Amino acid sequence: VQLQASGGGLVQAGGSLRLSCEASGFTISNFAVGWFRQAPGTERKFVAAIDWGGVRTKYADSVKGRFTISRENAKNTVYLQMTNLEPEDTAVYYCAKDRGRLTSVRLLNYDKWGQGTLVTVSS
Repeated sequence: VQLQASGGGLVQAGGSLRLSCEASGFTISNFAVGWFRQAPGTERKFVAAIDWGGVRTKYADSVKGRFTISRENAKNTVYLQMTNLEPEDTAVYYCAKDRGRLTSVRLLNYDKWGQGTLVTVSS
């Protein structure tokens, strides 16, 4: 049972990236999924979440209007489309599986974590 995050890289400010979170060993469609990020020397913070059906989403204020979370249950994958990136978005991004079906901003609600993918935004 694992989550594999990918899609990170180096991009200039104003650019875009799409992160992917592919699940294996379980059916991701039964659970909400979230994205979190952690910059060096800081705590891990909530970025976005999507419920099990892909109907309801939730975003941190800092990314609203720039990031979009979506899911493709047939591929057992959740995405985070990031646009208009800023240097402050530089961090390791983690996807995580929620214990339930509804979106949550609390780290403790998530019980499976991917390994993280590094996003670096240059100014």
